[in-house]
Amino acid sequence: MPKVVCLSLNSDTGPHHEMFREAGWELHVVDRNREFSFDNEGITAQLAGCHAIFAGAEPYTAELLDQLPDLRIIARTGVGFDAVDLEACDERGIVVTTTPGVNHHSVAEHTIALLMGVARLFPQRDQNVRSGNWIRKSTPRVMGSTLGIIGLGRIGQATATRAIGLGLKVIAEEPYPNQGFVDSQGIELVSRDEIFARSDYLSLHCPMTPENHHLINADSIAKMKPTAVLLNTARGLLVDETALYDALKNGKLRGAGLDVFEVEPLPLDSPLLELDNLFMSSHVAGHDQESHDDTFALAANIIMGLHNGEWPEGCVQNQKGVTDWNWNRE
Repeated sequence: MPKVVCLSLNSDTGPHHEMFREAGWELHVVDRNREFSFDNEGITAQLAGCHAIFAGAEPYTAELLDQLPDLRIIARTGVGFDAVDLEACDERGIVVTTTPGVNHHSVAEHTIALLMGVARLFPQRDQNVRSGNWIRKSTPRVMGSTLGIIGLGRIGQATATRAIGLGLKVIAEEPYPNQGFVDSQGIELVSRDEIFARSDYLSLHCPMTPENHHLINADSIAKMKPTAVLLNTARGLLVDETALYDALKNGKLRGAGLDVFEVEPLPLDSPLLELDNLFMSSHVAGHDQESHDDTFALAANIIMGLHNGEWPEGCVQNQKGVTDWNWNRE
């Protein structure tokens, strides 16, 4: 039977284990205690002979794929796939899939948590109380301020409805908007330059593409209010961290909330760790209990469906125009 390897974080448990066990498939979890990177033999040894991978944000290069001749599916447990060399996968007949529509509520809640944390000076207030510093500093009210959203897909929309419920005005930049949603929620669509200029809080929910690489940089920050707050629960490479550090250090931005970083885990020598107006978490925005179970169940169904000759529309991110793909490479 096919061999599937759980590589993505949090894949050690979940409904996929029982699903594959009942189907008679081999399901393996990589040894989390072993030190390996994706340019050495450690990871290829653990993936040897696998037909499908539950994949996280780790890179899948042509060089790595060459070491995995049996691989048929890279099943991303999430919606981002910028770390996967799609062209190399196309050439090798490997299908790359994602799990859309299962974690947007989780990411939206986390985005709002970061927004409120920065706005109300957490975790500094907690740390002050613990150290005996009874500091009572007022902050701008969130209600009535403007939230700018770059990327109004499922996650952006879920964030928008929550923000509107908190009394924020929402503006958005989105090349392919759901006009019915925009009209029903009273969202104003604006240009990217305008969203930089008008946002009190700016939240990123767009994909990582060559055009979006470092969309937050010194030039875009210069267009923003010095009282603005940046929020990123999308992809770390959307933000030039050097420019962000300078802005937060020198009062060009009021604060920021980041769940993702250019390098993960964030290196302990990162200058970002010096800042007290930066609220951080460890790439967990999409990981509530419900989305965890739904994500892994969907990914398992995708893998087994592809094995059975099904094609999961809306979940496959490559093999464009291919109509004769099959598991056995015939």
